[in-house]
Amino acid sequence: MTTEPTARSLPREPLGDAHLRRLIVGQGLAAVVDALFLIWLTLFVLELSEPGMATGFVLVAVALPRAVLLLPAGVLVDRMGPARVAAGAAWLRVAVLLALGAVVTLSSPSVTTVALLAALLGAADAAYFPAALALLPAIVPTDKLSRVNALVQGAESGGDLVGPAVAAGVIAAVGFDATLGGITAVAALAAVALSTLMRLVRRGEGVEAEAGPDALDGERPSSARALGAGLRYAWQEPLVRAMLAAIALINIAVVGPVIVGGAVLSDQRLGGAGSLGIVLSGFGVGSLAGSLVAGWRPPARRGWTVVGGVAAIGVGVAGLAGVTHVVTATALVSLVGLGSAFLGVVVVATLQEMVPERLRGRVLSLVVLATVAFDPFSYVLAGVLIPYGTTTLFLVCGGAVLACAGLVATSPAIRSLR
Repeated sequence: MTTEPTARSLPREPLGDAHLRRLIVGQGLAAVVDALFLIWLTLFVLELSEPGMATGFVLVAVALPRAVLLLPAGVLVDRMGPARVAAGAAWLRVAVLLALGAVVTLSSPSVTTVALLAALLGAADAAYFPAALALLPAIVPTDKLSRVNALVQGAESGGDLVGPAVAAGVIAAVGFDATLGGITAVAALAAVALSTLMRLVRRGEGVEAEAGPDALDGERPSSARALGAGLRYAWQEPLVRAMLAAIALINIAVVGPVIVGGAVLSDQRLGGAGSLGIVLSGFGVGSLAGSLVAGWRPPARRGWTVVGGVAAIGVGVAGLAGVTHVVTATALVSLVGLGSAFLGVVVVATLQEMVPERLRGRVLSLVVLATVAFDPFSYVLAGVLIPYGTTTLFLVCGGAVLACAGLVATSPAIRSLR
């Protein structure tokens, strides 16, 4: 797909072009929908049944197809083009939400019915996430990728920060049916905004769609071969391999320990379980700040910024080992959120810039996979270490992230990244 002429004609400021505004609005609204719907789904399942396995069953129904289908979705993005896949996935979300709304309004659905519809949303997410990441460099000039990524991720962080309170408050005020209707309306607005971008990149996509980006002698390879090509590229490129490994390790060592360990820490040292919400809100504030800072001042030496971001996360997690006050704990978790968001903007913008367009969907699907697929392992790790105390849990996990920062710093590909 050829988009350089379009990119060069865009104004200097990210919001100075209508296409960029629609891109940011569409992806920002989609992120808000994710944050609101997760809370709606959790509370609705709790309304249907007693707390316990049912809630976990439905949440797994969302997560499992999303993780399993991510890599095939990356192949689909490279074959059909990110604009088509992003718009199609956005409209699939709307259709599933409408179906769920009809079921909720007209009947008393079972947990199984809700889980099946939630699984369809997970499948839509699997297609949407890599397509959304690959769509940015198709529209955004290279020198503006960091800033636009920061705006999109900032919207996501803002949704994570205020989404739970907003969703819970609206449900309490107007009920589950009306709240789901509002979420569906926002999802439809996101789909409309993303659909308007298809015309912008359709001409370039059409040529490649006939034979496919990996076509050999006019023949399209099988999906398995196409996926293998993407995996080989990610493994053989030192920079891509190092970034993916760092993302995966950070998610394993941070997500479960902060959530599970944070709950135990709050109960034992911070004055009760109620303080957990305050501590975790610090992550949202830090994430929002990290995204905005990364976009406002893109780093001149991206390689050392990656090292610094990983180190900041490690320091924040390890520091939780000795906290005895909720303010200190919140500040440390904010540091983890800031480092994570800053690192996310830099890594994603770097890969969007360097990965060949024909492989972009597949490589970016690996980034999403490394971000979401290792959460269960992280919870298992937290469960294994928590009997030894929160001090051990946070020191081990924070130390692992700091060791990762050291290893990343030894990579010539990372150090030389500008």
